Amino acid sequence: MSIRSRVAGPLAIALAVALPGFAAAQAQPAPAVQSSATEQQQRRIDQPGNNAPVWRDVHSGKPNYTSIPGREAGVLIQPQARFPGQDATSTAGEAWRKFRNGPVTVYGGWLVVIVLVVLAAIYFGLGPVRLKEKPTGRLLQRFSAVERWAHWSTAISFCLMAATGLVILFGKHVLLPIIGYTLFAWLTTLSKYLHNFVGPLFFISLLCMIVIYARDNLPAKGDGTWLANGWKILVGIHLPSGRFNAGEKVYFWAGVVVLCLISAVTGFVMLFPNFEQLRTTMQQMNIIHVVAAVPMIAMALGHIYVGTIGIEGSYGNMRDGVTDESWAKEHHELWYNEVKSGKVAAESGAAPQIQH
Repeated sequence: MSIRSRVAGPLAIALAVALPGFAAAQAQPAPAVQSSATEQQQRRIDQPGNNAPVWRDVHSGKPNYTSIPGREAGVLIQPQARFPGQDATSTAGEAWRKFRNGPVTVYGGWLVVIVLVVLAAIYFGLGPVRLKEKPTGRLLQRFSAVERWAHWSTAISFCLMAATGLVILFGKHVLLPIIGYTLFAWLTTLSKYLHNFVGPLFFISLLCMIVIYARDNLPAKGDGTWLANGWKILVGIHLPSGRFNAGEKVYFWAGVVVLCLISAVTGFVMLFPNFEQLRTTMQQMNIIHVVAAVPMIAMALGHIYVGTIGIEGSYGNMRDGVTDESWAKEHHELWYNEVKSGKVAAESGAAPQIQH
């Protein structure tokens, strides 16, 4: 028997076995893209154990019967959704979770870190801004008791809200690997309750502060010049300004009024679900809440730095309500001139030195 005959026999047998199977595989129909409603109903009858139609209805977002009252009580799983930057759709709750734990947390965290690094570089590189002239011992009233009460009640409640909010948002990424699950669970629970109960107090203080400080933070002539050259204060060059400079006005209107009010309103929507808010509404409010709160925290870090260790004498002004004439003349010359000329009422007194 020749070599060709020996090879041809087994090859013919192999082809006879393989070709029918290959032809059957090629003849298999492509999977259906989407079954019609009639086919789905028939499938429930023919295949009672097939749960695909059931889960298809569950994911549709259509309400079904339930005896529990509520606008969305009959919706077991939210329909498909996609947040900005997401390539594929998923259930709305999962899309919200990915967006919150993804871009919102990452960019928000880096914003806080960058601000802290910049403030540290300014402090250790340039140092605090010192008074050029020695304190005169002659004091001017800078803030009344009511103004200080509004400021400190808002500031203290804001700091509590900021600290607890940072724990809730970033804690599992930063604190959990360090302190472990037990302590982190206790800390997060405490943060949640503090955040929820301090929130209404912060809102009331915020409204009082806006009403009290709004008039003196209205735009005035020279604010544009101050904004363009305000950075020079870091190197000891002071620009004339009224009771509040343009930087403080931007902080007040953009931060205290806009960002804080947005944070407060969205916080109330999440804190009181009694008004039958939809889950989608709560998720959207959560994202808006964080997007407003984190930049406000970043702005507040700069405000706290300037008001404590960044500029000599600033903290004493808000603590005691009075400031030395030297400080007033260097930092708020226009306001100082108005006080000295009698255009603005301010009590004066004497003390051995400026309050720090």
